[in-house]
Amino acid sequence: QVRLVESGGGLVQAGGSLRLSCADSERIFGSYAMGWFRHSPGTNHDFVASISWDGGNTLYADSMKGRFTISRDNAENTVYLQIDNLKPEDTARYYCAASAITGAATTTRAWYTDWGQGTQVTVSS
Repeated sequence: QVRLVESGGGLVQAGGSLRLSCADSERIFGSYAMGWFRHSPGTNHDFVASISWDGGNTLYADSMKGRFTISRDNAENTVYLQIDNLKPEDTARYYCAASAITGAATTTRAWYTDWGQGTQVTVSS
């Protein structure tokens, strides 16, 4: 089982940047697709981005394109989410997820089998 631990969240002013990290403490996620989702009050876990097992393919939610960048370092068993030009509506808890079902980048939430506890991002205006 993959054990995921997110970090890098915090309070930031609008226009700023954050880099979220997600580490796999079991060091076995190298063949898994990885994804980021976010949840804010009144919403579901919205898909943000996904990356294939080898980092060769990425997917983004349409509203996330341009400001969000997902990447991974399999040697470090870590996946990252860079968020630039943060906006107050980006305020949410961000979760990293791993898919033991596929190594291809996917938007399908049901295919993510392991989830972290999340890291809070709060953007002030």
